[in-house]
Order: sequence, then structure tokens, then C-alpha cells
Amino acid sequence: MSIAADLPAATRRSSDLSKHPAEVFAEAENHPVTVTRRDGEALVLMSQREAQGRARLLRFAAQLITVTLDDRGSLAERMSKAFPWMLALSPADRESCAQDLVDAARASFATDQPHLAIAELTSWKETATAIAAGLGHADLDWLDAPEAVERP
Repeated sequence: MSIAADLPAATRRSSDLSKHPAEVFAEAENHPVTVTRRDGEALVLMSQREAQGRARLLRFAAQLITVTLDDRGSLAERMSKAFPWMLALSPADRESCAQDLVDAARASFATDQPHLAIAELTSWKETATAIAAGLGHADLDWLDAPEAVERP
């Protein structure tokens, strides 16, 4: 059973929305709220961020399904076709990336938390972009001790 299934469902009556809109809207900013109606089907009120996260996760899931239906090549090779930015990564990093993306997608679906997969996807894509820009070979100077910085 997923964690999301264990959470209490946020349900409000349509009269709550008309009598206490600020309270219902504030609740919907944190998680989707089901608004029940006597004269029609229940509606779900959620933030645009939540709706966009779900839409991005579904697009990502569609890409992963396409990758899994193709049986030619390794997972990393198939994923590189769907996500061409992966070609900027080393072969070993492509393997790690492919597995990390699949694992994050599974975690997102199991917990109803779209941000897990989207954050992993964004992180790997930004890494590939930095490597393609030549930032992967820069010499770094690591600080041995933390330095205090004044507040701006």
C-alpha cells in the first residue's frame, strides 16, 4: 500500500467553497481538495504547480513506456533515444542515469509524489547540459574549512 493511500482525503462540500473560499483555497495550495456537489460530479481543486507536476510525470511515464517497449539495446541505449541529452554523459553515467530515472519514476507512482521523478530527471538533464558546455572538466578548488560570509 502506498503512502498516498494512507493520507486522509481532503474533501469539502461546495457550500464550504462558497462560504469559506480563502480556507479552501489555502488547503488546495498544500494538496488537492475534492469538492463534492449535490447537482453534479465532484471536482478537484489543486494548485497549478500540482497539476503541472502531474502532467509532467505522465509525459515522463509515456516516454518510459515507449523505452520499455523497444527491446533493441540496453536500457541506457534506449533511454538515450528518448532523452538525447543523455548522450552528453559518459557510458557509465548513462547506465546510472537510466536506472536512477526508472527508480525515481517507480517511487513517484508508488507515493503519488510527481516531484521525485521530475527532480531526478531535471538533475540528470542539468548535469548533461553542464558537461556538454564543458563544465565537466573544470579544475575545482575545494575549501578545507568553511568560510563565514556576511549577509548581503
